[in-house]
Amino acid sequence: MATPPDRRAIILDKAAELFAHKGIAATTVREIGDAAGILSGSIYHHFDSKDTIIDAIVSSYFDDMLAGYAEVLRSEREATERLRGLIRSSLRCAADHPHASELYQRDRNHLRETDRFAYVGEAVASMRRTWLSVIEDGVSAGAFRGDIRPRVLYPIIRDGLWHTVEWFRPTASYGTDDLAEDCFALFHQALAVPVPAAPVAHAAP
Repeated sequence: MATPPDRRAIILDKAAELFAHKGIAATTVREIGDAAGILSGSIYHHFDSKDTIIDAIVSSYFDDMLAGYAEVLRSEREATERLRGLIRSSLRCAADHPHASELYQRDRNHLRETDRFAYVGEAVASMRRTWLSVIEDGVSAGAFRGDIRPRVLYPIIRDGLWHTVEWFRPTASYGTDDLAEDCFALFHQALAVPVPAAPVAHAAP
């Protein structure tokens, strides 16, 4: 016997895609219903409002992101490995929630101005503190360069990772973890303390 489709999951998936591409204000419940293949009135059997749909999409994304970060901090001690772990965790979470990051970036002002989504600002602040602490610890340990301020480095890394959802499509030969390793190599090279060039030996006259 075939398993019946999970209507709630389908609604969330289609709504997230519409919100990411059109924006929250421009997306109607009817459009979500059409995309999910159900009558718009049937959506209210699963969600009592459009904001409830948004809440389900956004809260699960940030909950998973923060849980992943917490696991990195628990399992890794060195700043370099924590950097690798945060990058991998960020990209895995984006892969699990492919439209939530785009939704946030597109409509963060709407989310910030709505009391219901106050937790979004708190989650973003927590993520920022995690990244800054890892970068600052790396500087203190001599693993990362200290001539660039962490508060400047963090948004560059964050935006570089978050915007991958706009263009990255994993394949069998190059997946999310492969992208994470390449991003780590790039950012670690930028953060690592430069190694002084070896002196050039001159032949005796």
